[in-house]
Amino acid sequence: MAVPEELGRLLADVELSCSCCLQYFTEPVRLASCSHSFCRSCIDTYCRGRRRAPCPLCREDFEPKDLRPNRELAALLSLVLSGGRGEGLGAWDEPTASGDGAGGGCSSAGRRPGEKEEQIHDISKQLEITEKTINVLRKDLSKTKEYTSQIQSQITKDFCCMKEYIERQEENTLMFIDQEQSAARQKIAQTIHQLCVEKNKLIDIKAQMEKGLGSDEMEWQNSNLLERGGGSPSTMHKFTIDEKFNVVRSAVGDLKRKLEILLLEEYPQQLPPGADNVTFDLTTAYDRLAITAQNRKVMVASNPTYYEPSLRRFCISQVLCSQGFSTGCHYWEVITKDSDGWAVGVAHGTIGRRDRLGRTEHSWCVEWVGPQKQLSAWHKNQETLLRNDKPSKVGVFLELQKTVSFYAITDREMLLHTFEINTSDPLYPAFWLYSLDKNGSLTINHINRKCAYRLPQVANAAALLGPYLIHLEKEQQQHRQPAGHL
Repeated sequence: MAVPEELGRLLADVELSCSCCLQYFTEPVRLASCSHSFCRSCIDTYCRGRRRAPCPLCREDFEPKDLRPNRELAALLSLVLSGGRGEGLGAWDEPTASGDGAGGGCSSAGRRPGEKEEQIHDISKQLEITEKTINVLRKDLSKTKEYTSQIQSQITKDFCCMKEYIERQEENTLMFIDQEQSAARQKIAQTIHQLCVEKNKLIDIKAQMEKGLGSDEMEWQNSNLLERGGGSPSTMHKFTIDEKFNVVRSAVGDLKRKLEILLLEEYPQQLPPGADNVTFDLTTAYDRLAITAQNRKVMVASNPTYYEPSLRRFCISQVLCSQGFSTGCHYWEVITKDSDGWAVGVAHGTIGRRDRLGRTEHSWCVEWVGPQKQLSAWHKNQETLLRNDKPSKVGVFLELQKTVSFYAITDREMLLHTFEINTSDPLYPAFWLYSLDKNGSLTINHINRKCAYRLPQVANAAALLGPYLIHLEKEQQQHRQPAGHL
């Protein structure tokens, strides 16, 4: 009787159930860090795919390689579940209808009948769902590859058309220059020959004069020579092809500018797949501006807004964002349709509290304001008028130490203006609101491009280039003349 009584007291202090599966331990193992025990299969499933994991009970970290078999617990469990049961074990036995054995209808592992079959069924269902999900993802991947291939093919085709057309125009232009050069050389050679003939005649006249020919005869020969020569060499027509070449250079330069504009508009700089999460900085906001919507919206307030005192606060209707950028590429969008007077740009964090955006050396912006509601770009107090309507949404693409570009955002990006920047200081998104535009507001557009890379819409660039290249051909035809007309 002593042994069952001691075993009973021991079982009162020992937990024989796994805290994961709530069943008797099966092949119990101990965590080296905290000494808690679990079924080996339970803790292996819990740690699968992780190098370190927190203990399910105390959350202390451990590594799966540090698991140690708990032989004492296994021996105790074996004793409980084996025939070593005595009268003193009845208190720890689960009663059964037949009253036999400690299993109470459980298997030798302490699990109820049919549980294994249920687990197998559940795993089979999960496998089926996983297989269906894999098939759907494979179909999506195939469609994505097909769509991407189509876009790439269209872009390649368009650029091939442009390259072929430009190469053909280059060949025609160089051929035209060669022809003009040959014609000019031929005409100049003819002129040199004529001048040599006239030179020989002048030498003869000089020799005759030195021999003492009569003055009347010499005057007649001299006047006759001047009539045939058309005057002295210094007054003869100077042949040049500068004018024609200037026309060609002008046409090619115009084509280059048009091509640059075309490529910027139809194939804009690829924007980053994820936009930056920027928010308005309450320490810089003018007290007549109210910041709402989780610091993403700024509006003109009727009454002053209370803010904590700050030396960085603007004295005019402006505000910066909290986020500054020193390296890399960054992008954000601003909804401007709700304001009749605004400026969107970037600026140094040290911009003066009374300095208007775009009027200093270290701030750049596009602006919609004025009695005529004209869109313009500003830097160093220099205004560049932009021939665009008011955009309802403006995108800002900042490439540090290179450029900052502003886009009108509709169904695609349309370039408004690009500034070159060369500064190593951090730049902050900056905004100005017309102070008399009551309730006018600017809102930072929350966008998420992290799941899909934006492919720009592709137009037939070769067709758009056509008018400029045709203009070049017309210039060539108008100025191409036979050699005899030079």
